[in-house]
Amino acid sequence: MQRRHFLNALALGAGILLPVGRSAWAVSAPAASPTGKKLVVVMLRGAVDGLNVVAPVGDENYLRLRPTIGLAAPGMDGGALALDGYFGLHPALASLQPLWRANRLAFVHASGSPDATRSHFDAQDYMESATPGRKSTPDGWMNRLVAALPGPQSPSRLLGIGPVLPRILSGRAAAVNLPNVARAARADLLDRPAVKTAFDELYANHPRFGRAYADGRAAHREVMGALEQGDMSREMQAADRGAPLPNGFPDDAARLAGLMRNDPNIQLAFVALGGWDTHANQGAASGQLANRLAPLGQGLAVLAERLGPLFDDTIVVVMSEFGRTARENGNGGTDHGHGNVMWVMGGKVRGGKVYGDWEGVSDAKLNEGRDLPVTTDFRSVLAQISEEHLMLGDKRLEQVFPAMPQKRAGFRIVGA
Repeated sequence: MQRRHFLNALALGAGILLPVGRSAWAVSAPAASPTGKKLVVVMLRGAVDGLNVVAPVGDENYLRLRPTIGLAAPGMDGGALALDGYFGLHPALASLQPLWRANRLAFVHASGSPDATRSHFDAQDYMESATPGRKSTPDGWMNRLVAALPGPQSPSRLLGIGPVLPRILSGRAAAVNLPNVARAARADLLDRPAVKTAFDELYANHPRFGRAYADGRAAHREVMGALEQGDMSREMQAADRGAPLPNGFPDDAARLAGLMRNDPNIQLAFVALGGWDTHANQGAASGQLANRLAPLGQGLAVLAERLGPLFDDTIVVVMSEFGRTARENGNGGTDHGHGNVMWVMGGKVRGGKVYGDWEGVSDAKLNEGRDLPVTTDFRSVLAQISEEHLMLGDKRLEQVFPAMPQKRAGFRIVGA
């Protein structure tokens, strides 16, 4: 059998349409099908600084709290990108401006988990289980969601991209997890000290392979150093839980868009990205945070573009376990906070607006005098998307988000 025929047969047998031929990208699921409405969740592990992602540049207290890492006003050197006259977007996210202008991108500020923990591990667990304060929840909310949605269940309906199956996808329903495309920034076997020592003894002074071995190890160290842009602290690596830096996200986003266009069964997808625990040298318009945000924004723009017409029936949510302190610290960074900003983009998003019950960043309005309060429960945003976009009924909504607070979001972020 010819290789092309074999791939076609394999794809059809697995229920997946691979991009074979010039017309392959035209395949998409009609919105009327059970899986026609899509949801993609991007988790930023490590707690991204929402106050520099969507910065309150119109608040006089903002630069007082952040004299070296705060963004200048739009139009100024190192300034934010204008959003609504009060908030500004980090300039590294310029690739998302067309989506904002097209009313396909919105933000929910001062949002997050009502639980007060500042532990990365607990906060991520609560956000992935959607049961803040409860550690005994056995499954993730996306797994419960796919089980509650109508239509036949298939293994590819729930998809994750990352090194391991994440908490948010765990549960009784089937889920598929694929590795990231770009793994160059991850340590290899020879980075383990015991293994490296053994190989050094074998090859360092070998008359034939010694020079090639030394050159290869030197090149590896150089690439690792460049990709990581300086050594990441052990704490940052732990907070990432194995999630890769966003450097390779544009490639992963392009692959995800292709998979979603060519396999109509894929309805829910999850991607986790690390590197957001910026305790030191965070930077303002440029620097560590900017270097993380740029590929993230590019990847989201690639996802929207590559989805093509399917983007009209897709909602993308970007969230992080908690925010960061309003005041910068003595190391030019920010510490663990509370409230943050959620990003929501898609064809049916009521975009071009920053939503939420915003109280400002004056000392009197800060939570515990140090960070944003949570005035919008992240579950109320997810519940609204599940209800308005995925057409989930009230009874099943309670199964997905148990112990939901009675107070729902006072705004409508999706729908006509």
